Amino acid sequence: RFRDIAAILATHTAQMKLFASEGNPHCLKALAALEVTGVQCDVQYVNHEERVVPFLSRPALPALLLPNGLYLFSSNAICRYLFEVSGQESSDLCSQWLEWEATDLQPAVLRALHVAVLQGKGAEVSKALQGPLNYLDQSLSKRTTPYLTAESVSVADVVLWSALYPALSASSLASVQAWFDRVAAIQGCQAAAQKVLQGKGLQGMKNYMQRQPAPQSSQCRDTLSHNSSPTECDEGERVVSEEEMEAAALTWSKGLDSCPVATERQHPILPQEGKRNILLTSALPYVNNVPHLGNIIGCVLSADVFSRYGRLRGWNLLFICGTDEYGTATENKAREEGLTPQQICDKYHAVHASIYKWFQIDFDFFGRTTTKKQTEIAQDIFWRLHKRDFLVEDTVEQLRCESCQRFLADRFVEGICPFCNYPEARGDQCDKCGRLINAVELREPQCKVCRQTPVIRSSKHLFLDLPKLEGQLDEWLDKSTGSGDWTANAKQITRSWLRDGLKPRCITRDLKWGTPVPHPDFAEKVFYVWFDAPIGYLSITANYTDQWEKWWKNPQQVELYNFMAKDNVPFHSVVFPCSLLGAQDNYTLVNHLVATEYLNYEDTKFSKSRGVGVFGDMAQDTGIPSDVWRFYLLYLRPEGQDSAFSWADMALKNNSELLNNLGNFINRAGMFVSKFFDGCVPVMELQQEDKRLLAQVGWELRQYIQLMDKVKIRDALKHILNISRHGNQYIQVNEPWKNIKGGDSERQRASTVTGLSVNIACLLSVMLQPYMPAVSQTIRKQLNAPESCINTMLQGTGTFVCALTAGHRIGTVSPLFQKLEADQIEALKKRFGGQQVFDVHEATSQNTASAKPAAAPAPVAVAETAAVNGADPERARQLTQAVAEQGDKVRTLKAQKAEKAVITAEVAMLLDLKKQLALAEGKSPEPTPQKGKKK
Repeated sequence: RFRDIAAILATHTAQMKLFASEGNPHCLKALAALEVTGVQCDVQYVNHEERVVPFLSRPALPALLLPNGLYLFSSNAICRYLFEVSGQESSDLCSQWLEWEATDLQPAVLRALHVAVLQGKGAEVSKALQGPLNYLDQSLSKRTTPYLTAESVSVADVVLWSALYPALSASSLASVQAWFDRVAAIQGCQAAAQKVLQGKGLQGMKNYMQRQPAPQSSQCRDTLSHNSSPTECDEGERVVSEEEMEAAALTWSKGLDSCPVATERQHPILPQEGKRNILLTSALPYVNNVPHLGNIIGCVLSADVFSRYGRLRGWNLLFICGTDEYGTATENKAREEGLTPQQICDKYHAVHASIYKWFQIDFDFFGRTTTKKQTEIAQDIFWRLHKRDFLVEDTVEQLRCESCQRFLADRFVEGICPFCNYPEARGDQCDKCGRLINAVELREPQCKVCRQTPVIRSSKHLFLDLPKLEGQLDEWLDKSTGSGDWTANAKQITRSWLRDGLKPRCITRDLKWGTPVPHPDFAEKVFYVWFDAPIGYLSITANYTDQWEKWWKNPQQVELYNFMAKDNVPFHSVVFPCSLLGAQDNYTLVNHLVATEYLNYEDTKFSKSRGVGVFGDMAQDTGIPSDVWRFYLLYLRPEGQDSAFSWADMALKNNSELLNNLGNFINRAGMFVSKFFDGCVPVMELQQEDKRLLAQVGWELRQYIQLMDKVKIRDALKHILNISRHGNQYIQVNEPWKNIKGGDSERQRASTVTGLSVNIACLLSVMLQPYMPAVSQTIRKQLNAPESCINTMLQGTGTFVCALTAGHRIGTVSPLFQKLEADQIEALKKRFGGQQVFDVHEATSQNTASAKPAAAPAPVAVAETAAVNGADPERARQLTQAVAEQGDKVRTLKAQKAEKAVITAEVAMLLDLKKQLALAEGKSPEPTPQKGKKK
């Protein structure tokens, strides 16, 4: 298959163009790879500020323009691509070296160059490179081949040599120097260096380096690429000091002796003197439908992760949620299903509870809003507002559907947004621009039930006088946003509301199903859901404990966290706080408002009405464990911008991060104990290399805690994966499976490496607990880890101690994760209506608008017979182009180190296209060869 793809792409390589700039150390890699491989490719030199890649807002060099019009702008991806075009496929070991170069070596090199070129401190270069060079030297000294991965030079050699060339004049490490000189002797490498540096050495890069920001660590770059702004992370590449290593070793030696065992939660949970008391709420999901993945990550899953983490930290925490059950949507759903509103609420409350249980959402109490407590508390707040003159009466125009014979609730009107012209704006808010709307302001409104045009009718209503409360709100917001952890979008959305000026907000509706308004002049009305629903937090807590006021009327002792998606922000940051401020009853107001952006589905939005996307009950039927769903949703949690669920990416993250990284390390560590030491943790005698690892792991742990404390859930997850990467590299360099067969010193080395690795696995089980509770429990069971390890590691700023001491007997070790196969993922994509399998007609006609629905595809057998009986030149032309483009897509995925399962799926698609091409040319397609796995 690879030869087929290479043959297709070989005809296109002459059309490639490499853009590079002189003095740019990243360009040295790409030019060296080009020289060594001999691939035909035009090279164009541009200035450092040239924006070659059209869709990027910043310069990105080098950049490789592919024959299909796509760009590669990662130097390592370009090198990998060029080697594979030349027929030299990268091995797994090559991939590991390229990853190490990008995450460890490159940041250190850039820091060294920054110090040497811009600060003139050439003597400090060796210090900046000390850690990576020591690792490289250890690895090289244990190899029997002249190059990093084989007897001949590979892409890994070219990339690492090119990275080091500008900064490394000579090394005292023999293995590094010998390898470096060996690669330097290759004519193509020297030629590339001459082109980039122009024989000027370090000074040849001064112009480029002056335009670059101060270098950042690999951890910072990872955070920046997903969420943070550049100013949030400006630390240079870390060089572990002797003091850090000794401090880490001292902490490690303390063990678990003095650490108490975590106690079971005792209900009801109430605030305690001297403790950090956290009241945590997740936005109440609306009861009338099944939640989709975007709903789950935006609210309950994010809140669950933070609540689990808080308990591990020893905080006194109460996690409350429930279903929001009043409103027109419930009435309509009841009519659709022939049930009463209460029956609908009962039915779907159970559905929600079942889904959240499967996703392992660990509420302290999951309630509902259709209760007596809801009526009592909502009406009490209403009367307190009324007596303090914070409510006003007004006659409003509303939309009434004569066909349905009722006033239409906001969400049952749809039309064109008066502000941004979005055609599907709801009657209360536009999903595109986020502006609040009165339904009568919509242009071309439609009843969403019957699609008839509603008419405007007048009705008398009560309004919360937000302008009158604006002064109190401003004062409170300044304090809360200044001292609490509000997400950037929450602050921005709230400021936009205040900037536009607050207006009275209607709190009543002409409905039947809702909390009744107790005022005699409004006896036929109910409270509007966004006045009523947030009060559900209070009433649900009141149904949990009759001492609910100790949480909700105790701002001196209680910190309140609200979790939600960004569309809910105004109601939690303006409307609901104004209700509580106006009630003047010492209510606990939100201290930390945590809002996510939107999670989309493949290339579109989730839609309950259109049935697009994976919904909670469907996830249970995929055969994929809930912990894997949790991991992937949290990995792409939309913290700073919208993100998108992708089946192909889910397979990639499962197979690379969980299976090959995290699971591989934990399984290997446990298996070494079982296989080499009869299931007992061996004696550990720490050397400097081990202490360095302790310091690295301790630093990652501290970053994890700092980020989790700030509710940076996705960014914190990366540090868990960084630890397992450190562990995998540590095992790979030290090779305990070889040392165990050697003499006493080698066997002791195997003992230390194994013992330290299995203790890191224990730490990972604790850090994983908020994210993957079942996997965390499984790891601890396999390691037979003591219970006290759970609440020890996360104390203070982080405490990595030796939890599994010498002689500790572990349990039975088994794999934690399973591979997601390409055919499984393809079947799920089809089943759930996501991105469809490549369709040639669609690809060649995607810019042609048509009002007619696409015709159903002909059965394969019929289509093939028709094609064999007569050639179709036009279709053959389209398929020839499609085959070439799909071949380029496969090559690009390989260059970007995509998971093999993803590449296999695209290769299968390529073979199918070639089969269709043969049919279109009037040929009989050759039978597809049987798949076989390499042993």
